[in-house]
Amino acid sequence: MKFIFWSMASHGSGLSGGDRIYIEFARRWSKDHPLIIVTWEEGIDMMRRNNLRPNSNISFLSILIPHASFFLQYITRIFIGLYHSLIFKIDSPNETYLYSASEFWMDSLPCFILKLRYPHLKWVATWYQTAPSPLTGFGPGRHRLSALWLWLSQLPIKPLITNFADCVLVNNDLEKKVFPQNKAIVVLGAVDTTRIDNWLAKNPKVSKKYAAVFQGRFHPQKGVVELIDIWKKVVEKIPRAKLAMIGDGPLMNKVKLQISNNKLQNNVKLFGFVFDGQEKYRIFAQSKIVVHPAFFDSGGMAAAEAMAFGIPAVGFNLPAFSTYYPEGMIKVSIGNLNAFADAIIDLLKNSQLRNRLGSKAKKFIRQSYSWDHRSSQILRQIVEKTNQEMGRVTLQ
Repeated sequence: MKFIFWSMASHGSGLSGGDRIYIEFARRWSKDHPLIIVTWEEGIDMMRRNNLRPNSNISFLSILIPHASFFLQYITRIFIGLYHSLIFKIDSPNETYLYSASEFWMDSLPCFILKLRYPHLKWVATWYQTAPSPLTGFGPGRHRLSALWLWLSQLPIKPLITNFADCVLVNNDLEKKVFPQNKAIVVLGAVDTTRIDNWLAKNPKVSKKYAAVFQGRFHPQKGVVELIDIWKKVVEKIPRAKLAMIGDGPLMNKVKLQISNNKLQNNVKLFGFVFDGQEKYRIFAQSKIVVHPAFFDSGGMAAAEAMAFGIPAVGFNLPAFSTYYPEGMIKVSIGNLNAFADAIIDLLKNSQLRNRLGSKAKKFIRQSYSWDHRSSQILRQIVEKTNQEMGRVTLQ
């Protein structure tokens, strides 16, 4: 078995859930199987920031993309990626698994071309979030234009994945219904619990500095602007409550403006994107709860990482969260900012409830969210699914 990961969509200083998944899978699968990652300059930087580097079993192929505006560079990645898929050579397609790291065109279309050129390779597609209806947007009437853009971009890709991919990785059981059941594999998120436990063992006593922490992309679906409105309601009842926000994205300026308009400069601290390790772990350990106010989400691992530190979460009652967070999270009605604020206030004022839910969160994450367990589980399912069609490779 050998793997080719196609990851031209990786972009920016942040880390999406799909990026996290392919990096952690590549890190572990490459221990036993040769693996090539096809990407570009920002993908190389992203992998290095997350301690994934070439070695005897893993290599990077970086495609040169000219510097330009975001939109022009986006289009360029699609066309240059397609060109490379037409000239890319695969010596033994029968033994090759081709992994498209996202459903975006610069990843899915080249893999589709390679599947046409080499019908006997196994295409493992990923589809981690179906776009919402453009009529509703990300949440009740929110950000319809962004939702429309995502919906239109997915429209031509879904039939290609449905008809040509050998299996497709999705985020939850609801997404699984979008594709043929004999092809879909649910990938729940995971956390590097070993690394977190090592850090906690070295830092057993950390005082609480933040009432809550948020981690995630500053994107319309994540509710980051609305979180500032929620925090204003919290501060009205608990004036010294401080929120730590980890992440970056297109809504950063709107978040800053909302903080200024609500005079919350002393109550909200923006850290930007923080890499895994000492600084991020210290922020989590210094926080009493984690807030995850996404209006539209297919799962997500951001809250899980913080919950591994024994702190409970508050989120909206999204369908995917019944699978992702059955324990350790208080869920309120979608879009109800008052209820969200009240849940935060209740946890901050009731230490017994907070500690009880935090213990449940920590236990649940350790039982269900290990990357070592998840990567081996998914690899085995991939081989089983593709063997149903081709019956050639067995996993030892």
